Amino acid sequence: MAKAINALAYKHGTYNVFADFCEMAAISFSNAVDKQQYQGRESRYMEMIKKYSAEELNEFPKLLILLANEMEIAPRDVLGELFHELELHNQHAGQFFTPYGLCEMMAKMTFDKGIQRTIDEKGHMTLQEPACGSGAMVIAFAMAMYSYKINYQHCLHVSAIDIDIRCVHMTYVQFSLLHIPAVVYAGNTLTMEMRESWYTPAHIMGGWDWRLRSTAKPVPEAAILPIKTETVCIDTTPKESPKTARKVANAGQLTLF
Repeated sequence: MAKAINALAYKHGTYNVFADFCEMAAISFSNAVDKQQYQGRESRYMEMIKKYSAEELNEFPKLLILLANEMEIAPRDVLGELFHELELHNQHAGQFFTPYGLCEMMAKMTFDKGIQRTIDEKGHMTLQEPACGSGAMVIAFAMAMYSYKINYQHCLHVSAIDIDIRCVHMTYVQFSLLHIPAVVYAGNTLTMEMRESWYTPAHIMGGWDWRLRSTAKPVPEAAILPIKTETVCIDTTPKESPKTARKVANAGQLTLF
């Protein structure tokens, strides 16, 4: 992925290519399920692709396939690793993402029997991340649930916030690929001023607006692993339309759409 981004960086800059990839991927996932925000995000997408040639645009769906495959092999904070690999972290602003190995350790230390009791009583648990970065802490916690044979895709709902819109896009894309029910906010946790809301496909498809207001429990079998899955990636290659969705036959990742 770093090699593909660097190949485009000579003309557009590494930071811009990485940020555009994350935003276009986020819009592609969002527009497949969130029709209320479709028009504004579609207009933004169409404006973004104008600066790239057709040949350059072909690289973006390839990047998304690489990301999906990498998360398929080992679910983790892949975009956070790529962010540092490309040396985009800002030392002066103190913007460094927590190493995923440390996130895994903290998630395992946090996980206890009380979590299972909460799920048994309410049918689900909620998790809040006030400064999500690229989503590493939440991903690690979801994987900890998975290791205890609790289906996070049915039993976990996440509210994640970050002041940096680029981090919001990174988090949203990775949550979408892992089918984590979540709302990712662009905003300030301290002042509680929110500018944008990004609802993951798992949130919308799982009816979480209703579930969070209701005391109804999910079907018990929904919390039992394993899950039969397949991968979905978004093809942003211009054809008849500049943005087209297509399925990639690759067993193991949950079908999103």
